Amino acid sequence: MKRKLFILLFAFSLFIPLFSGVAIASGTVETDEELEAFDEFDEFDEFEDDTFELEEALEEPSDPDEIERARVIEVIDGGTQEAEESFFDDVQTVRIEMLSGDQSGEELEAIHTLIGNQGSDFIVEPGDRVLVSAIDIGGETEVHIIEYERDMYIYTVLGLFIVLLILLGGKKGIKTIFTLAFTLLLLIGVLIPGLLAGYSPVLLTVLISIAVTVVTILTVGGVNVKSASAIIGVLGGVLISGLIAYFVGNQINLTGLSSQEAMMLMFIPQEVDFNFGGLLFAGIIMGALGAVMDVGMSIASAMEEIRLVDPSIPTKKLILAGLNVGKDIMGTMANTLILAYVGSLIPVLLLFSAYQEPFISIINMNIIATEVIRALAGSIGLILAIPLTAVSAGLLRDKFQPKKEPYVSASPLDPSTETKS
Repeated sequence: MKRKLFILLFAFSLFIPLFSGVAIASGTVETDEELEAFDEFDEFDEFEDDTFELEEALEEPSDPDEIERARVIEVIDGGTQEAEESFFDDVQTVRIEMLSGDQSGEELEAIHTLIGNQGSDFIVEPGDRVLVSAIDIGGETEVHIIEYERDMYIYTVLGLFIVLLILLGGKKGIKTIFTLAFTLLLLIGVLIPGLLAGYSPVLLTVLISIAVTVVTILTVGGVNVKSASAIIGVLGGVLISGLIAYFVGNQINLTGLSSQEAMMLMFIPQEVDFNFGGLLFAGIIMGALGAVMDVGMSIASAMEEIRLVDPSIPTKKLILAGLNVGKDIMGTMANTLILAYVGSLIPVLLLFSAYQEPFISIINMNIIATEVIRALAGSIGLILAIPLTAVSAGLLRDKFQPKKEPYVSASPLDPSTETKS
């Protein structure tokens, strides 16, 4: 039976990329007009200078090996910004103790520059742990504070997360750690380098989604009907979600350039001609995959438990039971996706509300329309994963786990009715 399930899953996995070829063949999102409008700014010297500085900064990233850890001992001078409307820099001169690198244990003077931007400025105080970078200027070495040290706390919380998984989950927790590591490996080691190398974001994302889904569900659930039905439901729901977002995005001219980070990709030193519409598709797939996987596995597990309690239950009733479970999950999980996307837009929505922007203007903005389509497409994929999983679990049960005895509809309260055991 396991061999047949493997063949079925393999065939279904091959079908997904072929189906996704429709999206690839449809071409990329047209952004030529936007790029032409962007190029018109070349007439302005000021814009050219800013672009040159941006390209130069991106082409010469700081060497991570030069970044060291330090602790602030004393603030010697500065640290008080003048007026809020001032555009002049303020500089803190501080004494620090190096905690890593060749100068570990030594006390040095460091410079911390403030630019008047509350989003990036931070004033250091004695006792703060910071990251510093040494810069060679005119033959002299200057030490600059570049950021608070935060990674140690992140590693501590990560360690707590892993310990709780193992303590409460046992073997399942260890399997979960493995699947998380595998997912991160594919995202960081395959997806990001692949996109930078110029590969199709649509095909690359679909293939990685298949790999993540199959490995995660088989590792956690084992090779059985439950896992097979969950994989079919998850991949089907996620693919439909991505295709809806892709085609609708083309129709309403979503450029994929709704964020500053996306626009900065046009200036990276690798000079990759990104398909920004494809990147939007990739983001939607990755954003919806986790929630849809949760829904698919929950329904498949619930149906498997029902089958184990009553092996004689008819397929139709088993499917209906899975759909009923899915209805309860659907409401909360759809809210999860919507709230996650809306939460990231709260500052933007507050800005629009403060300036009393008309709703028709807000809903048609690129940044808002992008997030709305992202949330709705993900929710549609989540909803469709419910019937796909339920029907798959029922049909696969008939194929690989036939009923052992005829089903007798009887009420447990009726003593005159007996059920075969």
